[in-house]
Amino acid sequence: MLEHVLVPIHRDGWKFIAIFAAVSLVLALIWGPLGWIGLILTLWCVYFFRDPPRVTPVREGLVISPADGLVVSVAEVPPPAELDMGTEPMTRIGIFLNVFDVHINRAPVPGTVAKMHYHKGQFLNASFDKASDLNERNAIRITTAEGVDIAVVQIAGLVARRIVTWVHVGDQVQAGERFGLIRFGSRTDLYVPRSWAVHAIEGQRVVGGETVLADATSVEPKRVGSVR
Repeated sequence: MLEHVLVPIHRDGWKFIAIFAAVSLVLALIWGPLGWIGLILTLWCVYFFRDPPRVTPVREGLVISPADGLVVSVAEVPPPAELDMGTEPMTRIGIFLNVFDVHINRAPVPGTVAKMHYHKGQFLNASFDKASDLNERNAIRITTAEGVDIAVVQIAGLVARRIVTWVHVGDQVQAGERFGLIRFGSRTDLYVPRSWAVHAIEGQRVVGGETVLADATSVEPKRVGSVR
């Protein structure tokens, strides 16, 4: 049970934790109360880079959430032009990650990384839909074994200034596999074919690597709901 309390810290975070800790020590030497503030920020940094294990559903056709966070948009829009997926609208599920969410990104489906494109841009509030088009982002096209393309886009936010991706074109990924992270608040967009049943609704909290957002084999109608 201890692993559910003391979750692993991702290796990418240790250098930032060390920087926060060093600054905290200097602040403490200058003035005690500043040191306590630094300690709190250091603990937050540790919390931010946590990388808890996840149990990923693996049934054929399932599309798993690529990120922890809040579903802020479910809309039909064309896929990112830079991924060469055509102009036919797809269902885009936008997930906003605040600074307290786990920021590890995970592959939504098993498949092959077919194309990637990094786009320099702005750093608007990632909860706004216009962030999908204007903000700095990294777009990834994944092709399933059935030859269907889906897309995942890592989007920088107002605080986030660094997108990290560990996969490359040609890599094979499994559903739930870690493929990157975004530092300090961000958004992750998922694009799936309109014919696939979408199980996400706006206002829903989702868990990366675990929550089912869509199903390629289901005939269930689009879900509706309300935040209570």
